[in-house]
Amino acid sequence: MKYAVMTFGCKVNQYESNAIENAMEVAGFEPCEEPSEADVLIVNSCTVTENGDRKARHCVRAAKRANPSAVVVLTGCYPQAFPDEAAECGADIICGTAERARIPELVRAHLAGNTACPDFALPSEYEELPLTRTADRTRSFIKVEDGCDRYCSYCVIPYARGRVRSRSLTSIAEEARLCADAGHREVVLVGINLSRYGSDIGCALPDAVKAAAEPEGIVRVRLSSLEPELLDERTVERLAAEPKLCPHFHLSLQSGCDATLRRMNRHYDAAEYLRIVKRLREHFPDCAITTDIMVGFAGETEEEFAQSLKFAESAGFARIHVFTYSVRKGTAAEKRTDHISAAVKAERYAAMSAAAARVNERFLRENCCKEFDILIQKRTSPDYAAGLAPNYLPVRIYGSAAKRHDIVRVRITGAENGYCIGVQV
Repeated sequence: MKYAVMTFGCKVNQYESNAIENAMEVAGFEPCEEPSEADVLIVNSCTVTENGDRKARHCVRAAKRANPSAVVVLTGCYPQAFPDEAAECGADIICGTAERARIPELVRAHLAGNTACPDFALPSEYEELPLTRTADRTRSFIKVEDGCDRYCSYCVIPYARGRVRSRSLTSIAEEARLCADAGHREVVLVGINLSRYGSDIGCALPDAVKAAAEPEGIVRVRLSSLEPELLDERTVERLAAEPKLCPHFHLSLQSGCDATLRRMNRHYDAAEYLRIVKRLREHFPDCAITTDIMVGFAGETEEEFAQSLKFAESAGFARIHVFTYSVRKGTAAEKRTDHISAAVKAERYAAMSAAAARVNERFLRENCCKEFDILIQKRTSPDYAAGLAPNYLPVRIYGSAAKRHDIVRVRITGAENGYCIGVQV
């Protein structure tokens, strides 16, 4: 039988979909490139926004219309957070964030006419999802942590993922070796709350970096999104001692205004955030700091937005991901009565996005005339190779014969349209 996986959401979901694909193939199912032709379609959902829920429901219903005989599985954060609602979308099998390793078993049981009843209790231990192969990416993701205990007032993910659960260092090192054997030069550590790695098993994030860096073939280790307030002096010192760690830190800001941060139940203020940025720059000279900023959160006044906008332009970010607040049912912020109109949100999104473009252009131009080791990611044109510097600088190298997975020394000569141009040294 043929299967296909449709993935929505974050890098963690992408990793988990790869693990589900591995499990399906080990169980004897064959991959299918066209989802409409699959005998088994697995929808791995995201519930960060209501739009994510809607996409998952639409995908399930469209699959059943296109191929009524197919077995459709709905998994991931959406059914875990809202199981009753998810049950109405028409999937044949529904499981949350604790049963993904059992999906082949659940599919076999369904095909045999047995009613499967997955457990929607939030997991208490890290779920190992064994891999026999890595995904077809230049930079390979390694999931090291699941769950979150921060309970930001706008976020439903703690209810979909449960408390923090960390992967063992031995398991991380084993997967890093698998990545190295497959030809990957860079691995990216991902998690729901990556900064909290190890808090439940007696270690910390630098230990995960060290484990992932063990194989000789791994040249770079990169961290995905981090909660800033957990990067204390000792943690940063230990991270700086790892020579393979990339000097790029994505620190989720959400707002540059203290009053807004308090309503969001974020665990830092703007001054503390800047102290953490300074700490990173002291230990990682010329590092890139990227971030997320939300506009239009409940109660955000014009003055508060102005403070956030000023912070965004003055903090020295390399890149800013701007997004608009949307109400999530089941969160503390849903109960507020001071929500911002769609028109005002759109205006603020446009203003913050313009600032983000200026910030990114400044970062690109600041790197002109510097030299970096560039990991080649793809060749979409015969004219140039495209890749990333350790600080996440996107670079196009014209006239180079470098191939995917190569690492070449490049001098940056210019910047345009969101990327840098360089020549191979």
